[in-house]
Amino acid sequence: MRADAKKNRDRLLAVAGAVITEQGAEASLRDIARRADMGLATLLRHFPTREALLDALLRTNFDELAARAGELEQSSSPEDALVSWLRDCVACAHEYRGVTALMTAALEDPESALHASCVTMRAAGTGLLARAQAAGVARTDIDGTDLFALVAALAWLGDQPSLAPRADHLLDVVASAILTGAGKSDAGGGPEGGTAVGPARS
Repeated sequence: MRADAKKNRDRLLAVAGAVITEQGAEASLRDIARRADMGLATLLRHFPTREALLDALLRTNFDELAARAGELEQSSSPEDALVSWLRDCVACAHEYRGVTALMTAALEDPESALHASCVTMRAAGTGLLARAQAAGVARTDIDGTDLFALVAALAWLGDQPSLAPRADHLLDVVASAILTGAGKSDAGGGPEGGTAVGPARS
């Protein structure tokens, strides 16, 4: 990529990040281009679709989440690793308001520019969930897709002004529901035990 083209691309990403944070994932591409002092055609040469632009914004975070899953697997107990990753993943999905709907759709759409990144993120969570299930500290009637759905739901809560103050508390509730009695560090987490240990479904 030529130096001037890279400069334009970097400028578009910086402006897009600010605009989407302010207006949400459905922000006008024309407005992003205008704020970057470029034409819409220039933006579309770099990012042909809204999903391509969002993928460029989110890919670094998604890659970091995948790497984080590997680090947690090596450094933390199965239950702590799963809950820590869940928190990180919700924070990432909430960074750009409204992106969770596009992520959820992209997961089932191989043609979407976001598809590969979302599949990678789901796989990272599935691995941590399967490890916790094998250790007997996570319920076995959920799989990686369920975990991805919970991330999307929790990130959506954070997007709602009237519910955002409850988002952290509800994340704790969800994490407690995922873990069986053996994986809960607080006494108020519900009955001891859980379903029989089994692998996470893909």
